Amino acid sequence: MSSRKIIRGGLVITASDEIHADVLIEDGRIAALAASGTPAAEAWTAEQVIDATGKYVIPGGVDAHTHMELPFGGTFASDTFETGTRAAAWGGTTTIVDFAVQSVGHTLREGLDAWHAKAEGTCAIDYGFHMIVSDVNQDTLKEMDLLVEEGVTSFKQFMAYPGVFYSDDGQILRAMQRSADNGGLIMMHAENGIAIDVLVEQALARGETDPRYHGEVRKALLEAEATHRAIRLAQVAGAPLYVVHVSAMEAVAELARARDEGLNVFGETCPQYLFLSTDNLAEPDFEGAKYVCSTPLRPKEHQAKLWQGLRTNDLQVVSTDHCPFCFVGQKELGRGDFSKIPNGLPGVENRMDLLHQAVVEGRISRRRWIEIACATPARMFGMYPKKGTITPGADADVVIYDPHAEQTLSAETHHMNVDYSAYEGRRLTGRVETVLSRGELVITEREYTGRAGHGVYTPRSTCQYLN
Repeated sequence: MSSRKIIRGGLVITASDEIHADVLIEDGRIAALAASGTPAAEAWTAEQVIDATGKYVIPGGVDAHTHMELPFGGTFASDTFETGTRAAAWGGTTTIVDFAVQSVGHTLREGLDAWHAKAEGTCAIDYGFHMIVSDVNQDTLKEMDLLVEEGVTSFKQFMAYPGVFYSDDGQILRAMQRSADNGGLIMMHAENGIAIDVLVEQALARGETDPRYHGEVRKALLEAEATHRAIRLAQVAGAPLYVVHVSAMEAVAELARARDEGLNVFGETCPQYLFLSTDNLAEPDFEGAKYVCSTPLRPKEHQAKLWQGLRTNDLQVVSTDHCPFCFVGQKELGRGDFSKIPNGLPGVENRMDLLHQAVVEGRISRRRWIEIACATPARMFGMYPKKGTITPGADADVVIYDPHAEQTLSAETHHMNVDYSAYEGRRLTGRVETVLSRGELVITEREYTGRAGHGVYTPRSTCQYLN
């Protein structure tokens, strides 16, 4: 039995085009587009017609950086794959790529299997995995080849968190050399964790224990230094590099320089760095703990350089690094010692709306909005054009977006499993109205109509900017 839906009368926006068109969906895929009101479009019939007059019709968002159920700092991220993917759908995101974790002393396969077990049968939307590589050895390197073959084509390494996820330069170089051969993409958390640990120890010894010191010890120069080092190691290895959660203008400058040299270096930033700052970290009565993440929030003047990077394509992707911890009982673990505050912010539900606000304010164009939030992450991580666009043959991951609706972000109304909003009280123009995932209605006119288990695992090809 074929199932057909038609979305009529909306402005279809992709990374490359804007056109008033009707969209025909058949068996979970985009079957055709036709200009609204033309005989071709009028001739279509379907069991269900969705009226998108006056609305945008956009591809579902692709959030390529989430951490559902991540163990960290003696606790776990508060969103499960079920609650986190449902919240993502509410925010117009229809695909996430989460991070499976290799623990030191264990294989990549064990880590990947554990994450498959967490996610399978629980997700409201489709999902894929990156692999965190914490223990580089000859066996791990061989496993990387096997994972690429089965659709886990990106590997994250950390220059931070000694004793947990940290890799030294030799381990990083070996993994990069391997990815140069197998087509994988190394994703780098670029902060000099060895130096940061010294500064943390010294700050605590001086009695500097409040959340704001988290930002002060994780210095922008140590992000820039690590970014530079990662770029040069990748250059030596002949490998591409993707730097995650870029927050400092000095790190953007390193990426821009590398790209000007013609290197295959890519950069991601996150909404928190575009919209929040060290002013939030300094909020009194330990409220600043809500904003502790790594890389940390920076002083406001960094924001302009991040927006500039997005306009000039020195930064290509906006992901969330969604890693929520409740204020009560989790963030509070760091009262009296900022280094014990679990690092991470909630945001998977807010990304598409915050970036649309940037369109409203003239910071980016509508097409650039779709490019950095949908199309480029899909291409970067081997899912395009199945994901990230509206074109015949693509998965029918489609969002009907009301560009005129007004909303106020709040923990009272969000759907993430966390007791605060990083954007509490922020007023935005634009809101998700209806969301389809592979042609199935997940959000229907602001009501959740999806189900746990609809979302399926999505194997990925290698980075499409390198083919």
